[in-house]
Amino acid sequence: MGLKNDRYTYRVTWSEDDNEYVGLCAEFSSLSWLAKTPGTALKGIRKLVEDVVRNMHNEGEVVPEPIACKHYSGKFIVRVPPQVHRKLAIQAAESGVSLNRLASSKLSQ
Repeated sequence: MGLKNDRYTYRVTWSEDDNEYVGLCAEFSSLSWLAKTPGTALKGIRKLVEDVVRNMHNEGEVVPEPIACKHYSGKFIVRVPPQVHRKLAIQAAESGVSLNRLASSKLSQ
């Protein structure tokens, strides 16, 4: 069936440890899906996210808003273009840290 208007942020990458491709979703950083091909990994993580969102709706839980749908001001002490803000927000979500911590780490390098 698929998630209607699925706008979540997905990534497929190779996992050397698992010797498989891993599908990830930035908005659900605790979820992953292993598969032999990149396409199957993407299909798997999208189905898993669909199931989790359905369960969250059924339990009355707040479902994360897709990063792509959020509006960014471009300000967090330092002004950056909104596209850079979104890119950093995705990196922070995938790393499980706050945007402030990620920016501080990048600026201190």
